Amino acid sequence: MKLLLPEFGLLIWTLLAFLVVFFLLGKFAWPAIVKGLREREAGITDALATAERVKAEMAQLKSENEALLAQAREERATMLKEARDTKDKIINEAKDHAKAEAGKIIQDARTAIEQQKMAAITEVKNQIGVLVVEVSEKILRRQLENKSQQETYIKQLAEEVKLN
Repeated sequence: MKLLLPEFGLLIWTLLAFLVVFFLLGKFAWPAIVKGLREREAGITDALATAERVKAEMAQLKSENEALLAQAREERATMLKEARDTKDKIINEAKDHAKAEAGKIIQDARTAIEQQKMAAITEVKNQIGVLVVEVSEKILRRQLENKSQQETYIKQLAEEVKLN
């Protein structure tokens, strides 16, 4: 039972040792512990404030990023529209140019055909003229008196003459 009820001297020495340790801890350890706790609390508060600031900046950057993406999409759509318009314009210009060239080629061909036709007609007329002159010359040389003899002679000359 001695363990449950200590003697009076042991209580005083225990109390004295406790007070000395309490005084030393109060003088040296507690201010350092309190200072460390306050510094830690200030660090945590600063970290929370920094985290809030970073969070706000991230939200702002996200909204700016979304705005940039929307602008980039609009620019892309505009560029694609301009490219389609340019493509259509180039195709239409090429078609118009091809039509103009085809019309020019057709007109040149018609002109060439007309010139060749006129040259052929002129040559045929010249050949007919030459033939008429030759036939007339032969008829006049002969000076036939009889009309039936003249017709026979003309038929004979026509058979002799061959057209080219």
